[in-house]
Amino acid sequence: MRLIEWRDRTAPLPDAVAPLLARGNGRSRGDVCRNDGGVLLLTRGMDCMIAFDRATGILDCEAGMLLGDLLHWCLPQGWMLPVVPGTRFVTVGGAIANDVHGRNHRVAGSFGRHVLEMDLLRSTGEHLRIGPTERADLFAATIGGLGLTGLITRVRLRMIPISSNLMLTESIRFGHLDAFWEINDRLGPEWAYTMARIDCITRGRSLGRGVFFAGRHAPPQPAGTRVPGWRDRSRSLPFDLPSSLINRYTVRAFNAVYYRTAAFAGRRLQHVQGHLFPLDRVHDWNRIHGRRGCYPYHCVLPHAHARDGIRTLLKRIAASGQGSFLAALKTFGDLPAPGLLSFPRSGVTLALDFANRGSRTLRLLADLDDIVSAAGGALYPGKDARMSVTMFRRGFPQWERFATLVDPAFSSTFWRRMNP
Repeated sequence: MRLIEWRDRTAPLPDAVAPLLARGNGRSRGDVCRNDGGVLLLTRGMDCMIAFDRATGILDCEAGMLLGDLLHWCLPQGWMLPVVPGTRFVTVGGAIANDVHGRNHRVAGSFGRHVLEMDLLRSTGEHLRIGPTERADLFAATIGGLGLTGLITRVRLRMIPISSNLMLTESIRFGHLDAFWEINDRLGPEWAYTMARIDCITRGRSLGRGVFFAGRHAPPQPAGTRVPGWRDRSRSLPFDLPSSLINRYTVRAFNAVYYRTAAFAGRRLQHVQGHLFPLDRVHDWNRIHGRRGCYPYHCVLPHAHARDGIRTLLKRIAASGQGSFLAALKTFGDLPAPGLLSFPRSGVTLALDFANRGSRTLRLLADLDDIVSAAGGALYPGKDARMSVTMFRRGFPQWERFATLVDPAFSSTFWRRMNP
């Protein structure tokens, strides 16, 4: 795989026999940002702020800019990105290519809904301006298009106004899955940002127990109020832990401790970044799974089948004994995503990480696929390393229309796997 540093958004694409693919910060946890045998255009150097209108919140930037850098710049000025995923170490171009979602999907939808226009460099040499009403077909293919329609160079976004860089947050412990649905339905209308961390190794009455997290942007605080600041105190995990440490006993112990302690905070003020990016406190946290790594599994089930489907998934996981240290459950709203291959859709989404135990883990994931497919759900390409062609085409029925808009010089390991 050949690597090319890409810093100039006006430069023409390289002449290459092998297929091209842009790579931002490489946070996609599968092979959508791999291009084995091809050329990767490394776009992190294309990271300039171009323009910002403080009156309207309209922002122009290059596609290699990190979301965290944007937040560092815009939060003090009273503006916030309308949608952020669970990490700030994602580029703007990557957020578009995967049409990322956040805890506030019910009120804000996916990232692509807030893109006003962008510049796309095609292998034909054309530098096209695309948007919801300008070359709308190509715009819809590029949002959530996994970087396959060309190189995104410039992006125009609509930010949202905020009164402070603080959030009012609340954490509530629940003892079983039915209690999650009750809390989610009750608090959802009051809190813009909601999600739950659940224990996916418990059984019986405790199936799906966890902690519900809610947040909303806080108003200005009275003079003299002690408010939390933000300092990036992230630490790195410097080495891979032995794979043998990740087993049903350590997962059960971790989940038990987390369940007993995580909800003690109750209602409090937190900095935006502290609340929305808890995993960023430990860089390379995935090393806890050892050198064999892990299989992310991120699915969405439509509302009509979500309650039964999520329960069935958790029962199958618990029976396998292959729990996940991190299991996130949240609700998607009804706002339609603009991309042909956008993953976010009306329903309930469950995100997990399974330690790689070879064929045993793959059999479990195949069983989970059957449950998701029977419920009419889909898997997230941005976190996939083993989705079947059948699962992809069922979950993304517009894939054939999308394929006609792919730039012929662009490809990825994922795309070739889905089109053998």
